Amino acid sequence: MEYRHLGGTGILVSEFALGAMMFGAAGNRDHDESARMIHRALDAGVNIVDTADVYSGGESEAIVGKALKGRRDEVVLATKFGLPMGGANMSGGSRRWITRAVTDSLRRLDADHIDLYQMHRPDPDTDLEETLAVLTDLERAGKIRAFGSSTFPADLIVEAQWTAERRGLLRFRAEQPRYSILTRIIERDVLPAAQRHGMGVLTYGPLSSGWLSGRADPAAGHRAATARANFDMSLPVNQRRAEIVAALAALAAEAGVSLPHLALAFVRAHPAITSVLLGPRTPGQLDDLLSGAEVTLPGDVLDRIDELVPPGTEVNPADNYQADPPAIRRKELRRR
Repeated sequence: MEYRHLGGTGILVSEFALGAMMFGAAGNRDHDESARMIHRALDAGVNIVDTADVYSGGESEAIVGKALKGRRDEVVLATKFGLPMGGANMSGGSRRWITRAVTDSLRRLDADHIDLYQMHRPDPDTDLEETLAVLTDLERAGKIRAFGSSTFPADLIVEAQWTAERRGLLRFRAEQPRYSILTRIIERDVLPAAQRHGMGVLTYGPLSSGWLSGRADPAAGHRAATARANFDMSLPVNQRRAEIVAALAALAAEAGVSLPHLALAFVRAHPAITSVLLGPRTPGQLDDLLSGAEVTLPGDVLDRIDELVPPGTEVNPADNYQADPPAIRRKELRRR
C-alpha cells in the first residue's frame, strides 16, 4: 500500500480508503462482519476510514467506533456532517448544528477527536464564514484535526479558500468528490482548484454505482436496487453507457486486469487524487478491491480510456452529484 500526504496537513493516508457507507441498515447489517472487514482493511495497510453521521442514521459511526477499539492510533478517522439527521435545524453548516453534530459523532465513534471532519454538501442558507468559524474553533479546541468539504463545485471551493484567508480562519484542507471513468467532470475545474489550493482529494464512486463492478448485470447489484432509473436500459444514455462499459471490459481483459481494478487504477493515476474510497458491503468485495492495490495502467491504456470517455466529461449528467444552486431545485426562486 502506498501513502500520500493529505494536502498540506502533514497527515499520511493510504491510497485506498475504507468507506463505511455500507455498514449498517443501508447495507451490511452484521456488525461483527463489518468490524472484521475494517480489521481486514487495516491489516492490508489501509489507514483511513471514512464514514458520516447520516449513514444508516448513525449506525455506521457506531460500528466504526466499536471496531477501532484498541487500534484507534493506527487510523486517520474521517466523518461527515451536514445532511439531514432529523427535523428543522438538524442539518447544514450553522454553528448551532455543527456544534451538536460533532458531539453526537464523537459519542457514536467513542473517540476524543476526529482526524478529518467534512461538510457533506454545501449549505446555501448559511454563510461560509459561519461554517468556517465554527470548524476553526473545533480544530483549535482539539475536537478535530482538520476539516474538508464534499461534493463542492469549484467556485465554492475557491470562495471558501478566499473567505478563510480574508477572515483569518482555518481552511478546508480536503475535498471529497465523485470520480470514475464514467464521471470525469471534476477534471474540468474541481481537481485544478484543489491542486491550486493544496487540498487533498478523497474520491468516492470509483465503480460508478456498480457499472464498473465487472458484474454481467450491474443492475443486479445492491446499490442499483436503490437507484433503478440509473440502470433503466430503455434510456438511450444507459444504452450508451453499457456500450462503453463493454469496451472498457474488453480493454481490461487485453491489459490483463479485471474491470474493477482498471477502474480503481484509473482514478489513482490522476496526480490530484490522494486516496480512493472503497465502499464494500461484503468481505468478498473488500478482498477483491484490495487485491488491486498494485495495479497501475500504462499510458497507452489511459489514452484508450480517454478515447472512450473524453477528459472532463461524463456519460450521464445525472451521475454528477455536485449540488445544484437553490434556484435550479426550487422554481419559486426563478420567478418574480
